Amino acid sequence: MKLIFVSNYFNHHQLPFCDALYELLEGDFCFLQTQPMEEERVKMGWQAEERPYVRYAAKNSCAHKSGGEKTPSSESNSNAVTGAEDFEKLLFTADVVIFGGCDDESYIQERLTAGKPIFRYNERLYKEGQWKAVSPRGLLQKYKDHTRYRKAPVYFLCAGAYVPCDYHLIHAYPGKMLRFGYFPETRHYEAGQPFNHKEPGSILWAARMIDWKHPELVVKTASYLKEYLEENTFHITMIGGGELEEETHRLAEELGVTDVITFPGFQGPEEVRAAMEKSEIYLVTSDRKEGWGAVVNEAMNSGCAVVADHMIGAAPWLIRQGENGRMYRDGEEQELFRTVERLLRDPGECRRLGENAQQTIVGEWNARTAAERLIELCRKMKFLPEMSEEQEMPDAGQDVMQDITTPASVIPQLWNDGPCSPAPVIPERSMYRRINSEQ
Repeated sequence: MKLIFVSNYFNHHQLPFCDALYELLEGDFCFLQTQPMEEERVKMGWQAEERPYVRYAAKNSCAHKSGGEKTPSSESNSNAVTGAEDFEKLLFTADVVIFGGCDDESYIQERLTAGKPIFRYNERLYKEGQWKAVSPRGLLQKYKDHTRYRKAPVYFLCAGAYVPCDYHLIHAYPGKMLRFGYFPETRHYEAGQPFNHKEPGSILWAARMIDWKHPELVVKTASYLKEYLEENTFHITMIGGGELEEETHRLAEELGVTDVITFPGFQGPEEVRAAMEKSEIYLVTSDRKEGWGAVVNEAMNSGCAVVADHMIGAAPWLIRQGENGRMYRDGEEQELFRTVERLLRDPGECRRLGENAQQTIVGEWNARTAAERLIELCRKMKFLPEMSEEQEMPDAGQDVMQDITTPASVIPQLWNDGPCSPAPVIPERSMYRRINSEQ
């Protein structure tokens, strides 16, 4: 097997990227799912369509798929992995393994020990705060999982702009961290679309109503706009539900904005995308716990003028301040309110940001580009043969501490931006200043 992607479960955010890998590698690819999907994700419509390359590990007794249905077995699906011996051999002998979204390090331990190529793929370490980096117990575990492999052929696909500074704190993956992310479906529209169908003054927010998604900020934004705009020339739709749903509704009543906010409840991915295509502005109010935020990709692809908290992992890499979207400083409510107000007063600016955002996704930050670049990088680093199946693969070496300098030197030579380009280490405290200085 040329390439294996190991993760907790297969979902609609991973499907386009995996489809592209499967096609580009001519079927020599598989996705290994290690656990069932959580029930909450199932209710949100996260289940992806079945694919021939998806296999199910029996290691953690993954006997059921999300929703309680039986996982494909060796009797119903020839691609299912039903025994530990099968997938352990698969993971050890594959040319390249992408390891992400799985807490069980034992899946790749033998491969790490043997010094075989691995791309780790994950969000940031310290979502709750980098102060956790001083924990002695935590540092010991991080050393075992990451730092001791700093000179091995282990590279990091960073799902978020704050991943590099987190791993820099523990001295892991120096010079071997790459910009990456999540790549939901990229839609290709005809000229002028979907802009000709957008509703003037329409604002959309779609997320679970939980504390770190901050639905209250959207309600407060409505209150501000209702006070400072001469007329109520806007309307906000808040899709979603959760533990703060009742509290959010109650706040809307207290602030007197129920006439300018619609609460349709939870909706599936297709319904959310349809709402994005009709909306001029999309709000992303999550805080630092939003490791990536695939809705940013989707809203930009749908031609929305995105206004996002600068601590969201996807924002600094996908959004160029004032060019294809806007970011506000985390915690600065008034900056959020004023940014949305300015966009509502200038529909032409909304359109310009939306058009540039759409081009960012279609032209670079999409699943196809990510897959093509990753495969090209693997070939340049001699982890995959160039094109011919007859080419002999080089031995990555048995010494886990071997300094793989040649592959690392390849990284800066290929792309300056977008997927698989070098991921800069930018301290949290400097990020917003960096964002605005690059405007």
